[in-house]
Amino acid sequence: MSRLAHVASGPYAPPVPVRELTVLSADGARLHVEVHGPEGAPPVVLAHGWTCSTAFWAAQIRELAVDHRVVAYDQRGHGRSPASPACTADLLADDLEAVLEASLAADEKAVIAGHSMGGMTVMAAAGRPAFRAHAAAVLLCSTGSSRLVAESTVVPIRAGRVRTWLTRHVLGARAPLGPVTPLARRILKYGTMGPGSAPHMVEACARIVHACPRKVRHAWSQVLDLLDLDHGVRQLTVPTAVVVGTADRLTPPVHAHRLAAALPNCLGVTELPGLGHMTPVEAPELVTARIRELVTTYVQVKEGA
Repeated sequence: MSRLAHVASGPYAPPVPVRELTVLSADGARLHVEVHGPEGAPPVVLAHGWTCSTAFWAAQIRELAVDHRVVAYDQRGHGRSPASPACTADLLADDLEAVLEASLAADEKAVIAGHSMGGMTVMAAAGRPAFRAHAAAVLLCSTGSSRLVAESTVVPIRAGRVRTWLTRHVLGARAPLGPVTPLARRILKYGTMGPGSAPHMVEACARIVHACPRKVRHAWSQVLDLLDLDHGVRQLTVPTAVVVGTADRLTPPVHAHRLAAALPNCLGVTELPGLGHMTPVEAPELVTARIRELVTTYVQVKEGA
């Protein structure tokens, strides 16, 4: 995907990577991977969510790459990673394993941060050998493990069959999103961001989401509709912190607290008052600081690195 699709200046303009990789997943899918920051610095791996791309992490990459080695990749079908015929949570886990093995040394551990579907990717991979070999700690932002459609509040009516049916059709719509217009920004802000989100934050998210191909958006919406990764949460044994916005309509705080109750080594839930689903964009300093804390506490850098 061209960087011209994204904002060109400011904190949400995608930084230029030190190097780029094409990583092959288990089924041969090609994944676009970016590496930022100095070699030998403590590593951080970032997994973005549904309809997003590496550009979603621009603010975190810019700040962390000063003294961390930051690995960010486009989920299959997103950004510059080509779409594949199959879409499953297991394939997302395969992809994360492939990225970890290609970008980290055999004995190297990293903090892995996942937002939304990126967090679900982490849960899907929690029991995998490569994940266990390379994960020092995890940050889960605005995510959940199951009942995503049933507990979404995007449709503002009482919970039940009608709301679930309507939400399924809203999130799974096949229609193209079209250009980023004032109306499109208002709709995206309502569904995914807090009411106080600044215009430049809304603009950045709108450009990223609208760049996602229509067929990819629909295909992955079907996966999320049926997702059940409760078993993966129980396998996520590394220290794990959870962040959620109190105004998140896509993965409301009930998901964060359910994760905290099930995680074997939960470091607690941070609720961000008034913020929505796009926490790394809406609260960039806090999310970056949380990642830094996890690196400082759980990642050991070899002497002389």
